[in-house]
Amino acid sequence: MFINNFDPVAFNFFILEIRWYSLSYIFGILFGWFYIKKFFLKDVNSKSLFDNYITYIILGIIIGGRIGYVLFYNLNYYLSRPHEVFFIWEGGMSFHGGVIGVIISSLIFSKKNDLNVFRYLDLVALSAPIGIFLGRVSNFINSELYGRQTDLPWSVKFIKIDDLSRHPSQIYEAIFEGLILFIILNIYKKKLINPGLISSLFLMIYSIFRFFIEYTREPDNHLGLIIFKLSMGQIISLITLAFGIFLFYLKNKNEPEKINNA
Repeated sequence: MFINNFDPVAFNFFILEIRWYSLSYIFGILFGWFYIKKFFLKDVNSKSLFDNYITYIILGIIIGGRIGYVLFYNLNYYLSRPHEVFFIWEGGMSFHGGVIGVIISSLIFSKKNDLNVFRYLDLVALSAPIGIFLGRVSNFINSELYGRQTDLPWSVKFIKIDDLSRHPSQIYEAIFEGLILFIILNIYKKKLINPGLISSLFLMIYSIFRFFIEYTREPDNHLGLIIFKLSMGQIISLITLAFGIFLFYLKNKNEPEKINNA
């Protein structure tokens, strides 16, 4: 059993507290940005466009992630305290909300520049597991989104939460939704060259991993299990899985185009 008593604050910069969660967002975006420009974009114009696109991605992640958390996980709380919706430094972000935010911001960017939105969403899908991995590791450090009780030898006791031995569900997610998903998508990237197929594969595989790992994750105290003993995360994952399957079927019928022409 591992004892988790990490400090969520990475370091202090004068009067500012720099938290691991903030660093995971920053470095997740930076590493993903570098990865795509280094290995998938060949000409100067494509790289310049992608640099402009990053601003849209950041806004989509932050705004979508926050609104998603408010609507999906804690609506009643924020209806009584609407001003706290803007207190993002206190935590509370939804991955699925972030996905919706990225899709909307990508649509706006692509429409503005007369581009195929799926070429850019595929690039995001290829790099997103980097940020997911770092984000889940920071969840583990913060003792949040922790697992259900277990007696397994690799269980973790989150001192800041209670004295129970729990699944390190954050690490499960980091491994499967981050590392393994990254490997799978980058293996298939040359086989699924039609824009939109990588995005659909991302949605399908992430949703499957998330659905099953949720069985080891403690449900939100204020929500519990919703219907059929499923958590909110599992219900939303089923929806995104269905959308991913539909998108895969839709895009697989189209003539292939090269993904690196973004």
